[in-house]
Amino acid sequence: MSQEVKIWYDGFTFGSRTDIYNPWSILNYLDKKKAGTYWANTSSNSLAGKLVREGSLDIKQEFEDLISGRSIITPVDEQIVYGELDGSEEGIWSLLLASGYLRVVRYEEFGDDDDAGDPEYELCLTNREVNRMFRTMVKGWFRKSKREYQGFIKALLSDDLETMNYCMNKVALATFSSFDTGKKPSEAAEPERFYHGFVLGLLVELSDRYTVTSNRESGFGRCDVMLEPKQDDDAVILEFKVQNPEKEKELADTVKAALKQIDDRRYETMFVSKGIPRENIRKYGFAFCGKKVLIGRGAIS
Repeated sequence: MSQEVKIWYDGFTFGSRTDIYNPWSILNYLDKKKAGTYWANTSSNSLAGKLVREGSLDIKQEFEDLISGRSIITPVDEQIVYGELDGSEEGIWSLLLASGYLRVVRYEEFGDDDDAGDPEYELCLTNREVNRMFRTMVKGWFRKSKREYQGFIKALLSDDLETMNYCMNKVALATFSSFDTGKKPSEAAEPERFYHGFVLGLLVELSDRYTVTSNRESGFGRCDVMLEPKQDDDAVILEFKVQNPEKEKELADTVKAALKQIDDRRYETMFVSKGIPRENIRKYGFAFCGKKVLIGRGAIS
């Protein structure tokens, strides 16, 4: 039992003191006699969720690493205040560290060289409770279209392209505004904020069956999303593109461009190198124009 409590609620540091437990969660654990996300049921995590949801591509990709159990390397500003964030990647991680959602794995000391940059910190999520809290938070981003979102996941797993298209358009229509920072985005930036939030959703929903990674080096380039099966499912490659009206008259042309990129850059190389047969690798191109989405399936290599 003591090891379970440590995994769930340990990880906080006050000054030189380590192995500090979350007292609110400990009290609830003793009362209910089972582990759970008791801190997540307080209001303190709303700001953390907002910062990640509206964050940049880099912030969402690093957040993928965090909820996958990996660490990130970043400078930390110990004097950061909310009004100075303005989408600053360093500022967001600094604030989440100060708020207890992250813990320091290791850090560099200031050197003697005046030209040296700020010391970098290796950070990870504080404990299992925080990890579960953030996973629940990501699921909440798609609450407005929960039925359609779950429908898309099931259709993706079963290779039902028609249902994937129907559900994805419903999800996009309902949730685009959730990723809006309040600033007027470019036509390319708005879908980008949405689909990288969508990738985090895939990571959470499919974590029992797939290892989900984005912007991973494979073949001759970086693929948007790769779903590596943990057991006997097909491997899946997803490529997202925003329509360029000067080159692509229809969304179908953008889908073709996305699928061509998958083939030209041989994104399937990583899966093939791990022994996955080519006939078990599915490829999808996603084309965006505003809130409209079209998905196409690539041929088997």
